[in-house]
Amino acid sequence: MTSTVPASVTRTAEGSALQAVLLDMDGTLVDTEGFWWDVEAEIFAGLGHPLDDSWRHVVVGGPMSRSAGFLIEATGADITLADLTVLLNEGFEDRITRALPLMPGAARLLAELAEHEVPTALVSASHRRIIDRVLISLGAEHFRLSVAGDEVPRTKPYPDPYLFAAAGLGVDPTRCAVVEDTATGVASAEAAGCHVVVVPSVAPIAPSARRTVVPSLEQVDLPFLRGLMPLR
Repeated sequence: MTSTVPASVTRTAEGSALQAVLLDMDGTLVDTEGFWWDVEAEIFAGLGHPLDDSWRHVVVGGPMSRSAGFLIEATGADITLADLTVLLNEGFEDRITRALPLMPGAARLLAELAEHEVPTALVSASHRRIIDRVLISLGAEHFRLSVAGDEVPRTKPYPDPYLFAAAGLGVDPTRCAVVEDTATGVASAEAAGCHVVVVPSVAPIAPSARRTVVPSLEQVDLPFLRGLMPLR
């Protein structure tokens, strides 16, 4: 994908070519990765199939179709993917209605990006119905757009969600900073050509050439993100 943004627009700050910040949702901005696993465990226990805790690393961060499909196959549970998807969304919505804890540093980072008018998008593998509920707590005003997993032909780990977000913002994906927490999300962002900041939530992720790993979102601010892309 090529950018149609003039060169002068790419220079959002002296010494930086950052055009936009694209943020994952579950486990990155909101502390909900455990919610999904709790809902999955509860549903499968009701079907008579306790989940193996080692499977948590397999399903974390992935699209619901992949995660749910894996659990059905692994357990042999008598439930269709369509029926399980409904139960998962309903169970998750119930939990976020009762409580929706933000990750440390999330509110501060969103406020900082808004204050400096940095184009920002929420990019999640969760379905639109879930994203809209979460946006009530995060503040929809912090995002110029949001991309849901059921709105793109292929969701994470494919590059489609981040390419879609960059196109929607009118920016070059190679000039976008992505903040992610799982290997699936990282794979999606890197495939789109973005610079990635990883704050691992469940499984460790190693740094690489276009990937910076930090222990907490509290270490991520606008100067840090701008520093990922110095002008060449």
